Amino acid sequence: MMRNIRVKTERLWQSLMDMAKIGALPNGGCRRLALTDEDKEGRDLFVHWCKEAGCTISIDRMGNIFARRPGRNNDLPAIVTGSHLDTQPHGGKFDGVYGVLAGLEVIRTLNDHNVTTEAPIEVSVWTNEEGSRFAPSMIASGVFAGKFSLDDALAITDTNGVSIGSELTRIGYAGDTDCGGRPIKAFFETHIEQGPILEVEEKTIGIVTGAQCQRWYDVTLTGQDSHAGTTPMPMRKDCVFAMSRMIGEIEILVGEFAPDAVGTVGEIAVIPNSRNTVAGHVDFTVDLRHPIEEKMIEMEKEVVRRLTAVAEEVSIGIEMKKVSDVPKINFDIDCINAIRDAATVLNLPAREIVSGAGHDAMYLSAVAPASMIFVPCENGLSHNEAEAAKASDLAAGCDVLLHAMLSSAETADG
Repeated sequence: MMRNIRVKTERLWQSLMDMAKIGALPNGGCRRLALTDEDKEGRDLFVHWCKEAGCTISIDRMGNIFARRPGRNNDLPAIVTGSHLDTQPHGGKFDGVYGVLAGLEVIRTLNDHNVTTEAPIEVSVWTNEEGSRFAPSMIASGVFAGKFSLDDALAITDTNGVSIGSELTRIGYAGDTDCGGRPIKAFFETHIEQGPILEVEEKTIGIVTGAQCQRWYDVTLTGQDSHAGTTPMPMRKDCVFAMSRMIGEIEILVGEFAPDAVGTVGEIAVIPNSRNTVAGHVDFTVDLRHPIEEKMIEMEKEVVRRLTAVAEEVSIGIEMKKVSDVPKINFDIDCINAIRDAATVLNLPAREIVSGAGHDAMYLSAVAPASMIFVPCENGLSHNEAEAAKASDLAAGCDVLLHAMLSSAETADG
């Protein structure tokens, strides 16, 4: 009987499209930066839907939301799924939100079939996963897992000096329950792949076995503002020219660790940002990733050495602050097998895969058994308004989630 249960493709798709109306952008994407009014509106809609589905809602001090469907034995730790509702500035319709609404669709489907699980089921929304407005990314799941302190996280500010704590209060999501210590039997996160492998290999399901290392740096260069027309080139302390050389060094470095390494400079702020002034101050970010921890450590040491060498050569001050340090993650074998078994039962083509992106499941794996389910996205494109996925693939991933959670919930023994 349980093997025949399937989610409703049209309902899942419609929920995704309804959520996409919040913060909608002209080219089809979404902008719901963490803890903005748009993020609040998305959270409110999710909470409304969950209450309609009979869930109780709790919110912790980092604004993480937990929608709970009771089981026969509510003393058992919950089987939890979820992801995030915040987006990139030019984000798509599916990154994060699919994992949240897939969890809601699981609950709706269980309700449709009057299924009572042994353990309770929960759907979670994690605050500021993207790290676009507040760095680092995955901050709230990191607090939950003990990676960051609550007070430090609440004090983090955006570029305008507005803190996470003050924004949680402003939008009404500063909860009163502890962030962390919540019993979780297993955590499953469903997500679009954000890469091309599944689509190219014509696989519907990615069984995620782990995630690669990540390092983020905030780099500050300090030189001297001066007149663009009257300051001779040898006498300048030009932070933009220095930064351009540093970016070139990063590209060369990543090439030396090919094909697995990636590196990105994604944010640049030039001060005073005037066309006829030599810039005396530049802030920029560095994102380095590699699937092998030892190689990541080598890359990290080398990027610090090379950027510092450029700064010394051109007499520019440099400060490099590490803001994120995520080691390689290996997911739980029982969760991996639950996903594999579900894909087999559903006769879905699947393969094992390692995540190149960061996800909340990575931090949660430190405090609970965890794994992830990937589905294809068109051309592997994400963090882009053109991000696209097939309704059939999204439903297939949700079906795998449903059956993985069911098997875990039925056998939950605390």
